[in-house]
Amino acid sequence: MKNKINYTLYLVTDRELMFAENIEKCVEQAVLGGCTVVQLREKTASSKEFFDTALRVREITSRLNVPLIINDRADIALAVNADGVHIGQEDLPYDSVRQIIGQNNIVGVSVSNLTEAVKAFEMGADYLGVGAMFATGTKTDANLTSIDELKLIRANVTIPIVVIGGINKETVPLFKGTGIDGIAVVSAIVSQNDEAKAAQELKSIFQGIK
Repeated sequence: MKNKINYTLYLVTDRELMFAENIEKCVEQAVLGGCTVVQLREKTASSKEFFDTALRVREITSRLNVPLIINDRADIALAVNADGVHIGQEDLPYDSVRQIIGQNNIVGVSVSNLTEAVKAFEMGADYLGVGAMFATGTKTDANLTSIDELKLIRANVTIPIVVIGGINKETVPLFKGTGIDGIAVVSAIVSQNDEAKAAQELKSIFQGIK
């Protein structure tokens, strides 16, 4: 399963930015529009609220046959039978997360430079989230990753790469020729009043440069 993931359009949720009345509606519309992976990110929710939301989102992603990745929380990923976990450089270490969720589930790692990328790759990460590529309101303290650094990462790892940070209709074409596998999007989908249409447009643009 995990080796067949299509990372083309990777949705990252953010309840503070979303236009929809709830996360379930936002996710459903985004997937119907073409999102191929969903990451549930709940930075401010309590554990119970995160769990309850994850259960509801899991029902949608299962019905629509797309993978659900849980940000940071391996325990919640296991509890709702999600497909994997995504971790950052300041989260629980990769080895610990892998031990918790097992070899059959996905572990993605956020990286911003070649050193972090090679380390994650060598440890066994299933994919990399590279960025932030551009300034973004969701990651105000992030160090930006240049296109040249991205190309270096691509040349040194063989696992899928998804770029994140300021990804929108204007910036997607800048990744032509970089060899990335997908784009991770937050506000360019969740903040739009028609999530399905926004997803469809982004996917079409990305597929046009691949």
